[in-house]
Amino acid sequence: MDSMRGNDEERLDALFRAYHAACPIPEASANFMPDLWRKIESRQTVTFSFRRMANAFVTAALALSIGLGVYMSVPHANPYAPQTYIEALAEANPLDTPDIVDPVHLERAEPGR
Repeated sequence: MDSMRGNDEERLDALFRAYHAACPIPEASANFMPDLWRKIESRQTVTFSFRRMANAFVTAALALSIGLGVYMSVPHANPYAPQTYIEALAEANPLDTPDIVDPVHLERAEPGR
């Protein structure tokens, strides 16, 4: 059994030597990372840019939704805002018009007169 193991180990070592001879280890140069990124970016397809645009659109839609939610939750005076019936009547007929509000003079009648 040891002879078979030795034979397997020798064959495995020969396989590793053949692999090392077939695939030499490249030396890293000063431009290794820029060249690597250039190769990666050249292989990117249109779907990557579409995905980036879709992510930007979703982010903008989320920001707009939050902004509109904050705007709608802040109370502000809007002349076209829906009113109740009582509010509409009070606005149409204000009480401080001079023809409606007059000072009232009461005269007391004395007893016996």
